[in-house]
Amino acid sequence: MAIGEIELEKEKKILKKVHRLLEATLKDLGVDVSQGDEDLVEFKKMMWENANSFDDGEAQQVITATSQEANKLIQRKNYYRKLCQLKNKPYFASIVFKDDDGTISNIYISLTYLKDKNLNNILYDWRSPICSLFYDYETGPCEYNAPGGVFSGELKRKRQYKIEQDNLLGVFDNSLNIDDEILQEVLATESSEKMRHVVNTIQQEQNKVIRNLEDNNLIVQGIAGSGKTTVALHRIAFLLYRLERLNSNNILIFSPNNIFAEYISDVLPSLGEHNTLQTTFNDYLTCFITEYKEIETYTDFVSRFYSSKEENPELVKYKQSDEIISDLDEYLENYIKNAKMINSFTEGEVHKVDKEEINNLLHNKYDRLPLFERIDEIAKKLSASFYKGSGKKNRTFAKLLRENANFKKDYKEIYKAFWQSDFCKMPQSEAISKKFINKKFLNYEDALIFAYIKGKLEGFLYEATIKQVVIDEAQDYNRLQYIIINQIFKKADFTILGDINQNINPYYSYNSLEDLKEIFEHDTKYIELLKTYRSSPEIINYTNKILNLQHVNAIRKENNKPIVIRKNIQDLRQIILADIKKLQKEYKSTAIITKDDATAEKIYSLISKDLNISLVGANSKVFQKDLIIIPAYTAKGLEFDSVIIYNDRSNSYHINEKNLLYVACTRCQHELYIYN
Repeated sequence: MAIGEIELEKEKKILKKVHRLLEATLKDLGVDVSQGDEDLVEFKKMMWENANSFDDGEAQQVITATSQEANKLIQRKNYYRKLCQLKNKPYFASIVFKDDDGTISNIYISLTYLKDKNLNNILYDWRSPICSLFYDYETGPCEYNAPGGVFSGELKRKRQYKIEQDNLLGVFDNSLNIDDEILQEVLATESSEKMRHVVNTIQQEQNKVIRNLEDNNLIVQGIAGSGKTTVALHRIAFLLYRLERLNSNNILIFSPNNIFAEYISDVLPSLGEHNTLQTTFNDYLTCFITEYKEIETYTDFVSRFYSSKEENPELVKYKQSDEIISDLDEYLENYIKNAKMINSFTEGEVHKVDKEEINNLLHNKYDRLPLFERIDEIAKKLSASFYKGSGKKNRTFAKLLRENANFKKDYKEIYKAFWQSDFCKMPQSEAISKKFINKKFLNYEDALIFAYIKGKLEGFLYEATIKQVVIDEAQDYNRLQYIIINQIFKKADFTILGDINQNINPYYSYNSLEDLKEIFEHDTKYIELLKTYRSSPEIINYTNKILNLQHVNAIRKENNKPIVIRKNIQDLRQIILADIKKLQKEYKSTAIITKDDATAEKIYSLISKDLNISLVGANSKVFQKDLIIIPAYTAKGLEFDSVIIYNDRSNSYHINEKNLLYVACTRCQHELYIYN
C-alpha cells in the first residue's frame, strides 16, 4: 500500500540525509584507505632495509604488527567496496520496532551498515538479528534472537522502498504477504544474464534456511523455482557475517557444471562478499584419480542414457546402487584381512626384518589407518629403529615392504578383481571387465566406485580448511558420493539443496532427501520449500501434470499466457524462426531446450544462419543468455523468460524420462512453447 504525501516527503528528507552521510563516509574512508596503502608500503620498505638489525624476537614482532595492519586495511577496503554499492540505492526497507520496555526503533535495512559520527546505526545490515523481523513477521507481536538473548516486542510498521539512482520512486507499507507489490514487480521483471541477489524479497520459509545457526547440517528439499540456489548463496553471505573466523576461502560450493558456476558468480559480490571456492564432483574425481587421463562428466553420463548409447543399463544401475556399497565394503574388508608380508627381508647386510613382526604391525598397531598408509608408517618405524630416529631410509623400507607383500597398489587390478569376485552381485568376465577398466577414459559410474576403493585403501583427500560445504542439485548425487564427500570434509558443516522431482539420473533416485540425514554425524535438519517464484500459474499447472504433482504453490500472478502446443509441423525452420521472433519482441531471454546434445546440434544447424544464437553444452563456461539452444540436462538451475521445448518425433520423451521433461519446462518464467 502506497503511503501519503506527508509521509513521502519525510522519507525523501531521510533519503537525502542518508545520501549526504554516505558520501561523507566514502570520502573519509577513501582517504583513510589510500593513506593506509602508502603507510603499509613504507612500513614494508623499512622492514626490508633494516632486516639485518632485528633479532629473531624483534623480527617476529614486526611481522605480526605488519600482518595485523594489513588485515585491518583489507577490512577497511572491503567496507569501502560495500559502501560504494549503496551509492545509488542506500536501503530497500525499514521497520518500526517497539520493545517490551517501550523503546521505539526505526530500522533502515541495507546491504551493509552505516554509522554517523556518534557511532549510531543509521543503516542496518540485512543480516543483523533485528532485521530478521522484516522477513519473519507481519505487524504485531514479534521476537528475534541475538547474541544477547531473545528480544520481544511489537512490529509497528514494515515499509519497502523503490530507489533508483538515489531517487525515491515509491514507498509501500506492507505485511508479510508474498503477493505484495515489490515482490510481484520483481517476479514480473525479465530474467538477467546472471542470477541476482534478492535481499528485498526474501520470504519467510527461505529466511528460516538462510539464518539457521542451530543445526550443523541442513538438507533442503525445494520444488522447482523455490529459490534453492538463491537461498544457498544468501545463507553463505549470512554465515560470513555471523560466524567468526569464517571467510570465503573456508566455503566450498559443489555446482552441477561450469555453466551454473558462471551463472551464480555475481550474487555474492553484489551482497558485498567475495566469491567462495567452487568445484564440481567431476573436478574432484579428475584430481583424485590419476590412473586415467580423462573422467566422464555427469552430464555426459546421463546423456549416454537419453541418447540411447548405453549398451548395458542394468550393469550401470548396479554400479549406481546403494547395494554395491556394502558389496564393496565386504570385498575391501576381505582384501585388507588377507593382505600380508609373504617374505622376511634384509635391508643392507645386517638389518633383518621378520615378516611376522610386520604382519603384527600391519593388522594390529596400525589397523586404524588405510592399508597403503600403514606401509608408509611401518617404513618410518623401521627406519627410525635401525637408524637411530633418522628418516633417511623411509623410502628404502617402503619399497622393500611393497616388494615382499602379497598386495600391490594397482587400483585397476583391485577394481577388476572385484568384478570377478564372489562379493559382486553382477560378476563380469575378465574380457568384459577389461573393456571398462583397462582404457584411458573412465566412465562416470566407474569413477565413483574407483575413487571409493582408492580412498578406502589409501585415504581420501582430506580438506581441513573447508568449514562449510554447499551442495546444489543434491538429488544428482548418489549415496556413495555423499559418503566420499563426508570423508573429505570431516570437520565441515553442510547445506544440501535439491529436488527429487528434478532427478534426471535414470539409474538412481531418492524417495526423500531426508534419507541423507543418517550419513551425517552431527545435528542435521530437513526443511522443505513448497512455494515457487519462477513460473507463471499457467506453466506450473502444466508441469504439475507431467509428474502428477498437487502441492506446488505458484506465487506469480497469472499472465494470461497459455501454453502453446505445436503439433504436425510441416516447415520446422519457418515455424521456429517465427516463434523466436515473436518471443524476442516481448522478452529478454529465450531458450530452445532439447532432449539431448544431438538434437540441440540439429536445431542449431537448422537456424543458426538466420539468428545470432548460442549452442550451449556441458563444457561451455561462458554464454549469452538472450538466445540459446541447450539440452535439458545442461539447463538445470537456469531460468529464462521464454522457452521452446523441442524434441524429434523419433526421439520423444518416454514415460521414464518425464523428470527430464519436467526440468526442461520448469526453466520457463513467462511463456512456454511445446514442439511435439
